[in-house]
Amino acid sequence: MTVTSPRAASAPPATVPKAAWRALIVLLGGMFMALLDTTIVNVALPTIRTSLTASESTLSWIISGYALAFGLALIPAGRVGDRIGHKWVYFTGLALFTVASLACGLAQSDTQLVAARIVQGLAGGIFVPAVTAFIQLLFPPQLRGKAFAIMGAVIGVSSALGPIIGGLIIQAFGDQNGWRLVFAVNLPIGLVTLAAAARLLPARSATDAPAARAGVDWVGLLLLSAGLVGLLVPLIEGQDKGWPAWTYVCLVLGALVLVAFGVWEVGYTRRGHSPLVPPRLFRHRAFTGGVILALVYFAAFTSIFFTISILWQTGLGHTALESGVVSIPFAVGSIVASSQSNRLTAKLGRNILVLGTILVSIGLIWLWLLLRFGDATQLSHWALLPPLLIAGLGNGAFIAPNAQFIVATVDRSEAGAASGVVSTMQRIGSAVGIAIIGSVLFGSLTITGRTPEAVATGFITSAANAMAVSAAFSLVALLLVFALPRRVSRG
Repeated sequence: MTVTSPRAASAPPATVPKAAWRALIVLLGGMFMALLDTTIVNVALPTIRTSLTASESTLSWIISGYALAFGLALIPAGRVGDRIGHKWVYFTGLALFTVASLACGLAQSDTQLVAARIVQGLAGGIFVPAVTAFIQLLFPPQLRGKAFAIMGAVIGVSSALGPIIGGLIIQAFGDQNGWRLVFAVNLPIGLVTLAAAARLLPARSATDAPAARAGVDWVGLLLLSAGLVGLLVPLIEGQDKGWPAWTYVCLVLGALVLVAFGVWEVGYTRRGHSPLVPPRLFRHRAFTGGVILALVYFAAFTSIFFTISILWQTGLGHTALESGVVSIPFAVGSIVASSQSNRLTAKLGRNILVLGTILVSIGLIWLWLLLRFGDATQLSHWALLPPLLIAGLGNGAFIAPNAQFIVATVDRSEAGAASGVVSTMQRIGSAVGIAIIGSVLFGSLTITGRTPEAVATGFITSAANAMAVSAAFSLVALLLVFALPRRVSRG
């Protein structure tokens, strides 16, 4: 009898050709640009407001419009990529993103800028699904985790660099031209990445997956888009317009359209088609809670620096660079915790999400207390460092594993559809959060004098109100975590 040693019996280490790693670099170039643009714009908002004489609602639209368009494009773009191949979907989305970035920089009015930002978000939602799809196609399971870890590091670094790069550009080129060059940063990155994508990304034929053959639920997409826009328009414009009757009508109609979307999806599924959001997923109560968790959590954390950027520059008179520096502790905490989140998830299970949301809640409540009871003239970035670092650590612990736990609530055969729904809900949560926080921030802003102290006091009071809402979102997210399973399969 021959006994085979464990070493001999073990499979040889997985390898991939160098072309796969070169393709990953190209893909992550686009990912870097998309994530950089989500944070670099925050520090430019006050200068955009003065340069274009933009309204408060415009500032909310610049962030919310981008996030909403991004989220709505994710699922249909992934389906189209499955059918025709992901290379040219990635290339088309990246090219449109680059052109939209140029349009943002050249905008002559707030309306033009918002329109260009919506196109930019749509383009980001088109090409980003191709990144994860290519990783699945090019890397074997043994190396796929390494590729995704590299992608996670790029996401963390790009998000961290955004406010600093934006602040440096505005500091160097001034308020009038600096915010335009913030968008122009994407042009060289986009052009180089496009040239590399055309040459290095493999042309893949359509897959045999059911989702690839099923097509796209365009009616469902239209209903979902109309319903969400119906809710966002009054939330963003309401306080600026004095909450006229049409805003309440719009909220009701938006809610009714979302109900119609749900009815359509059920009927579309019964007719044997592949819906945008499969109703069967929501037979799992834990998945329903997880989807709400994704929406609420992203509403909480993406709105933090919208509030701080407006306060720091418009309210307290600091520069864009100083505003960018304020975000460093949060970014550092996020990078440190996310780098350890996989190991901690294996050890702690769902408690890693509990820990993450507790830390975020502590950080946001601490920020609220500083703003609510602190001295407006003594507020400095050093005072904000501890709570932002704590919130960043919590965010890093939560972001990486949260989708994994939500997807684990459904059957393995439904994992792909569930992942798409979770990603979309995260972006929608960002859009809704900015809409609500912007409405609270500007709706409660009252300045009782023309002195710097009066302006600072007014903005700090309204920022405290906005931060209280963000903290409330984080506490709701903490409760929703317990809807998820205690453990997920290592597979």
